[in-house]
Amino acid sequence: MQRGHLPLACLACLILTITACTVGPTYQRPEVYVPSAFKESPPAPFEGAADWKVAQPNDDVSRGKWWEIFQIPELNALEEQIDVSNQTLAVAEAQLRNARAAISVARAPLFPTVTGTATATGSRQSLNRASAGQNPSNETRADYLLSLNSTYEIDFWGRIRHNVEASIATAQASTADLETARLSLHATLAIAYFTLRGLDAQRQLLDFTIAAYQKAVALTTNRYDQGVASLAEVFQARTQLETTRAQAIDVGVQRAQFEHAIAILIGRPPAELSIPVAPITVPPPAVPVSLPSDLLERRPDIASAERRVAVANAQIGIAQAAFYPTVTLNAAVGLESSSLTNLFSFPSALWSLGSTLAQTVFDAGRRRALTEQAQATYDATVATYRQTVLTAFQGVEDALAALRILDEEAQQQNRAVQTAESALLLAINRYRGGVTTYLEVVIAQTAALPAERTAIDLLTRRMIASVQLIQALGGDWWTDSPASRRTELKSE
Repeated sequence: MQRGHLPLACLACLILTITACTVGPTYQRPEVYVPSAFKESPPAPFEGAADWKVAQPNDDVSRGKWWEIFQIPELNALEEQIDVSNQTLAVAEAQLRNARAAISVARAPLFPTVTGTATATGSRQSLNRASAGQNPSNETRADYLLSLNSTYEIDFWGRIRHNVEASIATAQASTADLETARLSLHATLAIAYFTLRGLDAQRQLLDFTIAAYQKAVALTTNRYDQGVASLAEVFQARTQLETTRAQAIDVGVQRAQFEHAIAILIGRPPAELSIPVAPITVPPPAVPVSLPSDLLERRPDIASAERRVAVANAQIGIAQAAFYPTVTLNAAVGLESSSLTNLFSFPSALWSLGSTLAQTVFDAGRRRALTEQAQATYDATVATYRQTVLTAFQGVEDALAALRILDEEAQQQNRAVQTAESALLLAINRYRGGVTTYLEVVIAQTAALPAERTAIDLLTRRMIASVQLIQALGGDWWTDSPASRRTELKSE
């Protein structure tokens, strides 16, 4: 071996030795049970939804803005404002910046800490001191010192590296937390929007019904004036009319509240947002449903929980490293002189080099307790991660069941609406022909209006269930795979 290569070989051996001495468990993602398929099957219209997603290497998650699947420009415009103005999202983004900065803080001890010192002092001894008789000099003395001091802890046992690993995993968890908040806010806005549009449909139905009831009041009044109807029938018609008007007013109260909620979600005062009245005009979209195993990569809350398991694993290594001694290297170089004129001369130079080996001899079981505490925290985060996965599966199953059952219920309810409308039309014609009393019309009206409102409510619930399914599937978060995102954080 050439002499010039000897220092490099020694440095390589030192690095390998330090790495080999790292204590603490090697992290592995906890195993979770993943079913091969979801229990609940989606509605029949979802059969062609598989073509909606675009595959990427190692990542078959659909990309783009998931709310655009509803094809509602107004909803798209509202959703775009969340990323710009929502204050809850701003808090999560600030927390992510905090976590990323913590990575640099954790990495700093991997390098020496160098401090510079510049001092200038003057002194004069007292002539009345005890030894002044032997050395009566009272001259003023000066001392000038320039120095650089370096301290470096050799990370033999991996304490610092485990701390860096924990900081990186924490930043990754914060990134997933940000995307969890983003997904939740976008889903909340979509749900509020469809609820508002459902109320608009209710109001439209009630206004149409009020107009029909006004004609019924006019009809009964004319028949009363002609002496072929009783005053009770007129009161019955007016009661139906006024009751429906009251219901329409109540819908207005609920609509205002949801409009205010949407304003807050997009970071604007309620006074600055006015959404025109318009009922739902589109059916629920066909949402693609992938395999249950895809949730482990798609859901940001699962990624966050898994990264916190990695943090807890690194904390075990930090706790175990405390059982071993720390080795610190200290070095100093500088210049010192009693005069500025010769401060920068060679005789003024000074240096020192040393090392410190420190080992805790007795701590009354503190380190062992901290290790047990770290292990217990790890076990808790593993349980939390597994519970998060189970909850994610439940969310998808719930949304799929809701969509399937609501789709069947909506078909049945549409048949009920058709029957109720036919019965109402028949009752009105019979009343006009003098075959029956107005009570039959009232009964038919009482059955028709709730049936129609229920149909609208079912459509609203189906739209909301579609949003909830997208949210349960993870929506659209990182534009790259979680694995590549972790690589990016490590390189920062």
